[in-house]
Amino acid sequence: MNSDRLEMGAEAFDQGVSTLLASYRAIPPEATVRLAKKTSNLFRKRAANPYPGLDVSGLDRVISVDPDAKTADVAGMCTYENLVAVTLPYGLAPTVVPQLKTITLGGAVTGLGIESTSFRDGLPHEAVLEIDILTGSGEIITATPTNEHSDLFFGFPNSYGTLGYSVRLKIELVPVSPYVELRHVRFDRLADLQSTMSTIVDTGTYDGQQVDYLDGVVFSATESYLTLGRSTTEPGPVSDYTGMDIYYRSIQSKKTDRLTINDYLWRWDTDWFWCSRAFGAQNPRIRRLWPKRYLRSSFYWKLIGLDQRYDIGDRLNARKGEPPGERVVQDIEVPIENTTAYLEWFLANIPIEPIWLCPLRLREPALSGSDPARPWPLYPLQPHKTYVNVGFWSAVPVTPGDPGHANKMIEHKVAELDGHKSLYSESFYSPEDFDELYGGEHYRLLKKRYDPRGRLLDLYAKAVKRQ
Repeated sequence: MNSDRLEMGAEAFDQGVSTLLASYRAIPPEATVRLAKKTSNLFRKRAANPYPGLDVSGLDRVISVDPDAKTADVAGMCTYENLVAVTLPYGLAPTVVPQLKTITLGGAVTGLGIESTSFRDGLPHEAVLEIDILTGSGEIITATPTNEHSDLFFGFPNSYGTLGYSVRLKIELVPVSPYVELRHVRFDRLADLQSTMSTIVDTGTYDGQQVDYLDGVVFSATESYLTLGRSTTEPGPVSDYTGMDIYYRSIQSKKTDRLTINDYLWRWDTDWFWCSRAFGAQNPRIRRLWPKRYLRSSFYWKLIGLDQRYDIGDRLNARKGEPPGERVVQDIEVPIENTTAYLEWFLANIPIEPIWLCPLRLREPALSGSDPARPWPLYPLQPHKTYVNVGFWSAVPVTPGDPGHANKMIEHKVAELDGHKSLYSESFYSPEDFDELYGGEHYRLLKKRYDPRGRLLDLYAKAVKRQ
């Protein structure tokens, strides 16, 4: 990929902004304002929008990189695939690079993102220095941690486009080495995995070696792994998981491994973690014939779209005499000390394996201007506390007469363990529970200030009612 073509410059960015504003003005006053995006990384169905959406087609690239200051100006709809292609030649990368190539920087900030650097670098929005936001009132404002729009700066993460859309973000970058050495450490007891993960988060080391990247996979209650990554400049042979070999299977068969930094960042994208198996892409006979350019998450998304449109999976189940499936595609977070309790409950009640684990902590110190007790009010993470993101993405047999039965069970258990979940997929919270978890009155004050005419959807309507 030619990184030069992915930098747009100020003049092209200004043209993209003009196109965006013109598209906003073309939307009827009575219509809800939404993006006119062809792709999405959301798993909840949404009501069709009969009106044209915002044209963000000119805001899909990097504006500029300052390698000395280690910062980048990035248009809001730039994908991480394009962003990383520009920054890596400088030996730099975003502090957190979510796993899938088509996630946009703006999407990761307003909808949250996570990856194996989150145990030390937090979440993507914590690396934002300033952000231009198109609000519901149709104006573009610049929000920083200390200016007159600091309330929006801190309230924007987890607002999912209901307070506005990011137009430009200035972000911090960090140096990266050209290679990542991996160790896959096996555990036969989940409690041992939890204890070891907690120690690594606290010390940044394992067995006397530095840990720069940390995530894990649970295959069963008696087989789980932590993958520890260490940055290195030493050249040497590297593995390739963009063809026949499948990354998550290597965790079970190799104790050590090496990847280029680019391949490490996208190690999960080729097979969408392990979800490509649902399409037969992990069958060796099929994989040999599968065009390599379609071994990526963006293509699997198209297949998911066809399934949602035509109920392909349920139709196939019916032919086999099986019930339709309830989609259980979620990322939840619990305090690290509750990880074992949650995993044991999940494995006993929800028939989905493998499971992804990713520890995270808010960065320290918090940005000036933030509330020290709750710096990001729409997302309930506490400072100085370690959480573990647990990701599981599949389907279970539907429970007759109780739509969303498994998802509701998960929500109740997560709440019982002092956790919460991301809002990119189905949610079933009551308005009262949703208020308590996701900003409540603070959100309503922001909505009143930045979207006084209600041109954008309400967060509860979007996340739970799926409007």
